[in-house]
Amino acid sequence: MAKASQHLGLSQPAISRAVADMEHALGVPLLDRSATGVGLTEHGRVLVERTRIIFDEVKESIKEIEHLADPRQGEVRIGVTEPLTAILSEIIGQMTRRYPRITYQVSVGDTDLLTHWLRDRALDVALTRWNALTKADDLAAETLYTATLAIVADRTHPLAARKRLTLPDLMYEQWALPPPDTFLGRVTSDLFEQKRLPLPSSIVTTTSTLMRLSLVANGRFLSVLPTSMLRHRSYKSWLRTLRVDLGDRGGSVSAITIKDRRTSGAMKLFLEASRAVCKGLKK
Repeated sequence: MAKASQHLGLSQPAISRAVADMEHALGVPLLDRSATGVGLTEHGRVLVERTRIIFDEVKESIKEIEHLADPRQGEVRIGVTEPLTAILSEIIGQMTRRYPRITYQVSVGDTDLLTHWLRDRALDVALTRWNALTKADDLAAETLYTATLAIVADRTHPLAARKRLTLPDLMYEQWALPPPDTFLGRVTSDLFEQKRLPLPSSIVTTTSTLMRLSLVANGRFLSVLPTSMLRHRSYKSWLRTLRVDLGDRGGSVSAITIKDRRTSGAMKLFLEASRAVCKGLKK
């Protein structure tokens, strides 16, 4: 209560009274008070979740009113997985040339985290690999292009020059892989499972794509990453895909949004630019 008082600029008794009034009006406890602190009850969690949507709609309506006169301004809050940052950079580069008054807030995370932020209304759109297993009734997905995964290595790795490789040939190499409980980790596990192979022992397990790329760059590690990484000017000079069939039929890289949520002018322009940039990537 004291922290809330400082954050809101209200007295602690005023906050306590407001909470008590809400609990009286609803007829249920919203906070669970104990010697260790204050936490939300199940009723409180429902109220917070619903009111977050209300405040988001009010905030978005104010932004929409401000930008009705000129949709070529505003802010777009974007979530993106690390492998797609190169594509997003191209999209924003095109946007800034045409619409210099639009600003961008970019958050990088795993697909699971991005969808959580979307539902919390902390993002307007998320760019990530998407498939039937991850679809949800409250989210809409517009496919931008199809991405395939590959086993990558530094150009100096002994296997980089091999013309014929199979997955069993790679089981005892040094691997840097995403955690198996993450989106990309689950996809990677599925690829090996389809070949009736266990997931290789990973020397380094990390959600950071940049960390895995840094390990690959030292010439000894292998990892599994989208082939779109080779588009990035920082990587294509040294990053190589091994000539091994992963059996990956590809996953849809999509722009994920909340269903039935009004789209601002800036957001519409961003989606148009995304389609234009990704058009050449479609198979």
